[in-house]
Amino acid sequence: MMGVLGSGLGLAIFFGVFIVFKWINILNEYERGVIFRLGRVLKEPKGPGFVFVFWPIDRIVKMSLRTVVHDIPPQDIITRDNVSVTVNAVVYFRVMNPVKAVVEVENYVYATSQLAQTTLRSVLGEVELDDLLTKREELNVRLQSIIDDASDPWGVKVSMVEVKHVDLPPDMQRAMAKQAEAEREKRAKIIHAEGELTASVKLAEAADVMATNPVTIQLRYMQTLSEISTENASTIIFPMPIKMLEGLTNMGKGGE
Repeated sequence: MMGVLGSGLGLAIFFGVFIVFKWINILNEYERGVIFRLGRVLKEPKGPGFVFVFWPIDRIVKMSLRTVVHDIPPQDIITRDNVSVTVNAVVYFRVMNPVKAVVEVENYVYATSQLAQTTLRSVLGEVELDDLLTKREELNVRLQSIIDDASDPWGVKVSMVEVKHVDLPPDMQRAMAKQAEAEREKRAKIIHAEGELTASVKLAEAADVMATNPVTIQLRYMQTLSEISTENASTIIFPMPIKMLEGLTNMGKGGE
């Protein structure tokens, strides 16, 4: 008899400890608990810290409030100007209302991912390729706004959407490379022409100065000889200015 009572008491203690552990839940700082009592959800989530759940009357669903970083798989998109591209992106979102995230949608992560994919194809399909490549920031803001508004009934806040890669067809890549090369050659020719124009203006100004002051011609002549003399050893033949020869001749006659 005592053995039976002891076994029953032990079983009761075990069952009591099991019930207590089922009642006690510890939620981290970034977690909240959505409580269902007899099938009805409580308006306010619980946590963080110790949360008592009176099982089996209550049931708790834990929700994380941390930001989820989700990669959108590559999407095949035809732009407004009929160019086929492959685009992938990343979306940042978090749960702002845990009760809505549990009650209003079956799987908020999957739902937000599918919404982001369809929105990406819809929005980028309305723009031309040049805008897709050059107006990335504007498109990111537009995508974020649309996805955030659509996911708000689920208690989800989309904080940012970023288009990561835009893969072009090989023929389009070659065409753009040729266009870029032509643009670089165009800029180089313009810069060269501007340099030639500037040089010609400076030469004209120098010619005017030399025409009004002949001494500058002699100075320039001597400077050129000085620059030539600094080169590697070589024999240099240069003409003697006529006026200099006349000066030397006159000096010789005066000595006689």
